[in-house]
Amino acid sequence: MAAKTQIDPRLLDGILTETMNTVKVSQTQVFDISEESRQEFMRLAKELEDVKEKALEAIDRSDLLEEKSKIARSKLAQVSKHFEKYSERDIREAYESANAIQIEMSIARQTEKQLREKRDDLERRLNGLKETVSKAESLVGQISVVLNYLSGDLMKINELVEDAKQKQEFGLQIIEAQEEERRRVSREIHDGPAQLMANVLIRSELVEKVFKEKGTQAAVGEIRDLREMVRASLREVRRIIYDLRPMALDDLGLIPTLKKYLRNVQESTGIEIELVPIGNERRFHTKMEIALFRLIQEAVQNSCKHADPKHISVKIEFTDRRVSLFIKDDGKGFNAQEQQKTNSFGLIGMRERVELLEGTLRIQSRLNYGTGVYIQIPIRDREGSE
Repeated sequence: MAAKTQIDPRLLDGILTETMNTVKVSQTQVFDISEESRQEFMRLAKELEDVKEKALEAIDRSDLLEEKSKIARSKLAQVSKHFEKYSERDIREAYESANAIQIEMSIARQTEKQLREKRDDLERRLNGLKETVSKAESLVGQISVVLNYLSGDLMKINELVEDAKQKQEFGLQIIEAQEEERRRVSREIHDGPAQLMANVLIRSELVEKVFKEKGTQAAVGEIRDLREMVRASLREVRRIIYDLRPMALDDLGLIPTLKKYLRNVQESTGIEIELVPIGNERRFHTKMEIALFRLIQEAVQNSCKHADPKHISVKIEFTDRRVSLFIKDDGKGFNAQEQQKTNSFGLIGMRERVELLEGTLRIQSRLNYGTGVYIQIPIRDREGSE
């Protein structure tokens, strides 16, 4: 009977380590490509703005010369028609003026054509770079999933879970949850502080240009605007930090934390927001309170970002068997069926949270009549008050 082959665990560890190192190097290379493409994108975007501005100037110049050419041709026709009424000098000047304007207009049109071609080329290159950046960012995220899976404590999972399929599903669920949160934070940082910092960099260059061209007073005005952009960036960073984990939730509970959060949103947006608790407030398991907080937070943020409302009402009702959430705004609304087809990330995230809690989610909206989000979460014994 053939002897069974024994596999040295240290050999597997070595293979895993080597594989991780290779993947990390690839991740770094892809990230570098992404950053270089992003910087080139910003440079070309700035160049495109300059070319567009010059193209508009060239178009205006061509239009002006066209009008002058019409006047010169009209005068030349008049001279040619009544040759005997004009002196030799007048005739020569009419011909020379018409010819000079025609040459100048030809040069202007050629310049305009070149600028239009350069503008179109820059726009094509920008579109290509945008696609490259998007693909690189997606690839970095996928590589992160692989790295997290490889670097997980697989030995402990082997001891806890016997079935291979269960092990895989368990690990992937953990990784997916981690990566989803990282993607969310990454998007918020990219769309918030990162964009603001890029604008600060551009405005700082503008300050120097304004100072040289328009003097100290104009530069001081630009610096004031720059200071406001930095303040906005700081507020956005603090908001992201708060969103990552509202510490008051553990100490004060759901309703006080919601009051503080909604008050901050109202102060930062100017939108009137009211919180109406119904029934006897109670404490739940930490996971349950976090889930409820996140659902309300997502609904309110979606309303603030997309609905342009003046008023948002947040109602939370406690009963013995369920918790009900009602978030209603008076914003511009949307077509609910079309929104479902687009798979809005915010709505998908809310649905996933509600499904995990075995609850129900219903959204009602009409254009120009606002949006209502209705959520019901059942209370299980395991989710009772602590």
